[in-house]
Amino acid sequence: MASRRQPRIRPENSTQRSTAEVGHVRIIGGKMRGRSWDFTADPRTRPMKDRLREALFNLLGPAVQRSHAVDLFAGTGALGFEAISRGAVRATFIERHVPTLKQLRESARMLEIESVCQFVAGDTFVWARRTTDFGPEPVAAFCSPPYEFYASRSSQIHDLLAGLLEQCPAGSRIVAEFDDRFCAERLPQPERWRVRCYSGISLAISEPT
Repeated sequence: MASRRQPRIRPENSTQRSTAEVGHVRIIGGKMRGRSWDFTADPRTRPMKDRLREALFNLLGPAVQRSHAVDLFAGTGALGFEAISRGAVRATFIERHVPTLKQLRESARMLEIESVCQFVAGDTFVWARRTTDFGPEPVAAFCSPPYEFYASRSSQIHDLLAGLLEQCPAGSRIVAEFDDRFCAERLPQPERWRVRCYSGISLAISEPT
């Protein structure tokens, strides 16, 4: 008599188990230096590492002061919060993952800066196409999406950055963070960008017109 086949036990996958991860972010410069917050976010959230963030803001220098920080694909909000700490007058955070956006609001409240923060629930690509007025201040825009977007959504990334170059007020800076799946020569108007590489990660910062 043939033995009965035992039912296969499917291993847990990322959709069957809780994918939330708890992380910790701290501000590394400016008036809020040393303040920190915890986050539980979409697993795709990838806060920029402290050393890289320090290098970025050193490259930006005083350009971030009195600017309007725009944190695209905001995630933990580390870049927008850091910009406020270093002198940005206000910040806009765009994030489509609603629980992450809710946590961003709570983090801003905890840091006591919610009065200068605006939170947008939605797709960054859609938001950027519809936004033509960033206000009177120069913009410091941070484009730090999941790295795979530079491969799977490369044309949208190109159009996003090209639109920012065209629409942002004079004196603005646009920052793009990407890994080795993307080549800086593919940036729109590549002559307008300063590029620095840090252990496989590149930061490109637009030069003002």
